[in-house]
Amino acid sequence: MADIQKLLQGFKDFHKKYFVDNPTVYQELSSKGQSPKTLVISCSDSRVDPSILLGTSPGEIFVIRNVANLVPDFDCDMSHCHGTSAAIEYAVKHLKVENIIILGHSHCGGIRTLVEEHNHQHNFIDRWLEIADTPKVQNICKNHSIDEACQLCEKESILTSIENIKTFPFVAEALQNNRLKIHGWYFDLQRGRLDIVF
Repeated sequence: MADIQKLLQGFKDFHKKYFVDNPTVYQELSSKGQSPKTLVISCSDSRVDPSILLGTSPGEIFVIRNVANLVPDFDCDMSHCHGTSAAIEYAVKHLKVENIIILGHSHCGGIRTLVEEHNHQHNFIDRWLEIADTPKVQNICKNHSIDEACQLCEKESILTSIENIKTFPFVAEALQNNRLKIHGWYFDLQRGRLDIVF
């Protein structure tokens, strides 16, 4: 119960900051809508909150979070769930973001699951991680220790997601017309360092 009380207190602090001390922030966001210039695709990991890492204010970034910050390739098969793809479409076609950042990180549990387990213990996670299970990743896993493979595959998954997001026609069009830039960043949570991967 203490955890819930802490969260409720956090909301009270947030409310005071943005509705009492600075009431215009959300008044403008509610009346004018959102217009973020950057889409950040990051991991669901509780240690890697992009708003905290990047010091952003409300309305400044549009965020998609999923296991291992992965982007599937373009798939028109509507029998599947496409939460990440739908959010990418909204960000690019409706919000007209100018930047997409794929934000990976060290000590990623999703990538470690991919590296360590190929015995399909999960219904949803294993299927999702197939996005990152490329021949290059398989080669890395064969030729490195688990810890080394995890770090290399964390960075490789960022590049895979960048290649996959380029398969979306509306992304490809925005890139071709110089309306959009794609970036790959890697946060080392042990050292507190941000590396530019792409």
